[in-house]
Amino acid sequence: MEYDGILLGMGNPLLDISAVVDQDFLNKYEIKPNNAILAEDKHLPMYDEMAAKPTVEYIAGGATQNSIRVAQWMLPFPGATSYMGSVGKDKFGEEMKKNAQDAGVNVHYYEDETAPTGTCAVCVLDGERSLVANLSAANCYKVDHLKRPENWALVEKAKFYYIAGFFLTVSPESIQLVAEHAAANNKIFSMNLSAPFICEFFRDPQEKALPYMDFVFGNETEARTFSKVHGWETDNVEEIALKISQWPKASGHKRITVITQGADPVVVAEDGKVKLFPVIPLPKEKLVDTNGAGDAFVGGFLSQLVQEKPIAECVRAGCYASNVIIQRSGCTYPEKPDFA
Repeated sequence: MEYDGILLGMGNPLLDISAVVDQDFLNKYEIKPNNAILAEDKHLPMYDEMAAKPTVEYIAGGATQNSIRVAQWMLPFPGATSYMGSVGKDKFGEEMKKNAQDAGVNVHYYEDETAPTGTCAVCVLDGERSLVANLSAANCYKVDHLKRPENWALVEKAKFYYIAGFFLTVSPESIQLVAEHAAANNKIFSMNLSAPFICEFFRDPQEKALPYMDFVFGNETEARTFSKVHGWETDNVEEIALKISQWPKASGHKRITVITQGADPVVVAEDGKVKLFPVIPLPKEKLVDTNGAGDAFVGGFLSQLVQEKPIAECVRAGCYASNVIIQRSGCTYPEKPDFA
């Protein structure tokens, strides 16, 4: 099988500004623990405040880009992954490109001249992360960039696609183009619920893309929000995963729903049945931060999916990748995986 460019991701490339904060900091900026939100005006001063902290780290991030980097790390094939999104023409954009290319990802960024590269404040308290994204240039992605021959070639070459739900806030038109291409060409299209606010406030574009999704990823909070928004009147994650998997479909593939629940088992709904897969236990003292845990899970999962491994093996790889990531700061990993 030809692995060159087999997996394509599209999303919001963000430079993570990661630092350990205290409860007062979260209170000051009205940030809930373990949540992901878009920055409002009241949040803007926090970026400088975090940049001034002695513990600050800069890491190439953005949900989809994280997953694609992790998938590439776990794949024994150089150049297996590609990625598109929008950055600014600035040093952060250059830094991000270098970081992604060093990770072996073939990045085709749209470079916006009007806005700086997007950043994401990663506020770490007791190992839990809260994300506040200031999209900036990431918000400027244009479908015209996707349609350029050299970029559309990446779409045609790929057989698997992954897009985090966050991209629904930026370019639903690009998502639909790729989704329809996947359905028409018998390829695999997957997305992530990504955050409660996506399910609540971007319900229409999410529902438009849903029939094309062969895999739906998410965590238990997002799944419960999805259920509430759709009036399902259940908080039972297994039930919700099943209902999502049975949503009407636009392509010939069945849909598989994969919901992570932190330290609790991973829920997989497929063919009208639910299976639970235990995660790798980790003593509390080994937890560094949960930033990128869900992204890493998806990356690990996709690394096996593109090799046509069974779902159980995809989940095992996802659990392995997230276990590695939560023992390190940000979505970073050692030079080589030891996943056997």
